[in-house]
Amino acid sequence: MARRFDAVLLDFGGVFTPSPFAAFERAAESLGAPAEQVLDLVFGPYDRDTDHPWHRLERGECDFATSRRDIMSRAADAGLDLDPLKVLAGMSLGGGVHARLVGRVRSLRQDDYRTGLVTNNAREFRESWRPLLPLQELFDTVIDSSEVGVRKPDPRIFELALDGIGGVPAERCIFLDDFEGNVGAAERLGMAGIRVGADVDAAIAELDRLLED
Repeated sequence: MARRFDAVLLDFGGVFTPSPFAAFERAAESLGAPAEQVLDLVFGPYDRDTDHPWHRLERGECDFATSRRDIMSRAADAGLDLDPLKVLAGMSLGGGVHARLVGRVRSLRQDDYRTGLVTNNAREFRESWRPLLPLQELFDTVIDSSEVGVRKPDPRIFELALDGIGGVPAERCIFLDDFEGNVGAAERLGMAGIRVGADVDAAIAELDRLLED
């Protein structure tokens, strides 16, 4: 029986792990500042790709120390004593990885689906997040924004991922991410998108539904 999809691409943080943004409000509250203001200062407009220091960090254009300094300067201009290092400490990837999703990706591989990981990340974080998953076992390609010089939601990062899984057409691929802006960017390329929320089992059920159509 012919199937509709040949590949599945997935984000890392917020998909295989609890969303770091879920802990953001607690981190912002501890700093005594509105969450939306701290979010914008530290991470910039996350549904766009800009020259914000965090975006430059994720594209590998600067190191964390430079990004941190520039963010603290922007915060000072806004009247806030804000250190992104303290914010990140409150957004740790506690809780480990979602074992059921890891198992589901293994089964996708067994069923001859191509799989890939597409993450916005920083070079300095590489040694902390990569050991959390058996990357070579689970994925045909791993696209780290800081290594390829482009970050979600720029369509070029999805095109790199599609190339990395053997040139699978976008319309034959499903993409899972915890951020709506990234899901929308993938959908505009022709992929089927799934936004992953706090209930990862619901996302797996939606994935299964799409694969069974």
